[in-house]
Amino acid sequence: MANQDLQYQVLKLLEKNPDLTQRQLAEKLGVSLGKTHYLVKSLTDVGWVKFGNFQRSNDKLGYAYLLTPKGIAEKALITVKFLERKQEQYSRLHEEIAQLKEDVRQQQNLIQKNESSNGKV
Repeated sequence: MANQDLQYQVLKLLEKNPDLTQRQLAEKLGVSLGKTHYLVKSLTDVGWVKFGNFQRSNDKLGYAYLLTPKGIAEKALITVKFLERKQEQYSRLHEEIAQLKEDVRQQQNLIQKNESSNGKV
């Protein structure tokens, strides 16, 4: 997965689940814990995500990753770019499938011709 795609996925996951640990985030992303730490740190460094704590029950502190207003705006831009890339990939895949179907049809026609010419001999 490209870094931009990973950034998008991190922002999306943290927006929905700000209390995810980096380990949980790594599992959901399918990348190493080190890569996840690097991603979260880079998003924090550019000001898209901030690390905060909050009060849990029994006077225990919990931690959360919160999207900053800048992070929310960047997520919107990244989402548009992500969608454009996925639509382009879809178009290329659709064309490739159509070409493969045509190749199969042509191969089947060749097989039928060979079988019919072999049957006449």
